[in-house]
Amino acid sequence: MLKIRNAILKDIKSITEIYNEAIVNTNATFDTEKKTINEMKEWFKDHDPKNPIIVAEKDNVIVGWGALSKYDDKKAYSNTAELSLYVLKDYQEKGIGKNLMNNLLKEGKKADIHAVIARITEGNDVSIYLHKEFGFKKIGTLKEVGKKFNKILDVHIFEKML
Repeated sequence: MLKIRNAILKDIKSITEIYNEAIVNTNATFDTEKKTINEMKEWFKDHDPKNPIIVAEKDNVIVGWGALSKYDDKKAYSNTAELSLYVLKDYQEKGIGKNLMNNLLKEGKKADIHAVIARITEGNDVSIYLHKEFGFKKIGTLKEVGKKFNKILDVHIFEKML
C-alpha cells in the first residue's frame, strides 16, 4: 500500500538516491553531477511547513518525493513556490506521481502558497501531462537554456494558482 507522508531527515538517503537516478538518466533536472547526502541535507534544511517535502512510501521503501521550494529569497515571493517531483523509474506511471502532486498541492494551499511554478524540460511529456491534469498552465518557454546529454534543451514554465 502506498503511503504519502512528510519527509523526515532520515529519508534524505532515499531522496538523494532518487534524485541522483534522475540526474544520471534523465533531463528532468539540469543538475549534471550526483548530489552528496550532505548537499541534500543542506537543501532539506531550507524547507519548512511553508515549503514542505513529502515522500511516497511503498512496502517501507521510499519510491518518490516531491517538494515545494522557495521560488526566490526576495520577500515579495514568499507565497510562491517551485514544485519538484521525482519517482523511481520502476515505479513511474503507477499513480505515485499523481498521489504526490495531489498531496503536495494540498500542503501548499494549507501553507498559504498562492502560486506554484514548475520548470519542465522539453520532451518530458509525462510530466507535462501530469501538470496539465492538475490545472497547471503553460506560461512560456525558455529557449535553448540548458545542455544535457550533448543536447541543447528548452524549458517550459508552468504555473498554477492555489
